[in-house]
Amino acid sequence: MDTIESINLVYRNPKVRQGQPCLVGTSVRVMDIAIAMIFADRSPDQLAQDYDLSMAQVHAALSFYFCNKSEIDAAIRDDIRRSNGLGARFPRKIQRPEYEDISSNLESGEPEKAATATALVALATEAHENAAGSSKPVPASLEEQVE
Repeated sequence: MDTIESINLVYRNPKVRQGQPCLVGTSVRVMDIAIAMIFADRSPDQLAQDYDLSMAQVHAALSFYFCNKSEIDAAIRDDIRRSNGLGARFPRKIQRPEYEDISSNLESGEPEKAATATALVALATEAHENAAGSSKPVPASLEEQVE
């Protein structure tokens, strides 16, 4: 009889990163790893170095992503919508560069356009936050107002 082994390197906690799947011992979301690999062309070795993770953690995140692709892709789209909504509702508190409206690409049903739009906004947003020195997560109270 075969014994199925489980590698428990991904967790969810409603108090950490809005309950998104994260790597154990970190607050790095699975979708952060997936976005960086797929859209920024980062290799697993580069991801491990970029995020200060073990190779096991990187591969666990990627495995989780591919096993739960539709859920994670939906979370990426929701993250972008929430981010866009916060920028519109609180323009003086959150400074972001203007991006082309991607809602038509996200809703178009064309996976390539949606993936490209998602990647561009995520990378541009991350670059803007890093340049501004403000990569802190948005306070939960603001997120609740958007939802």
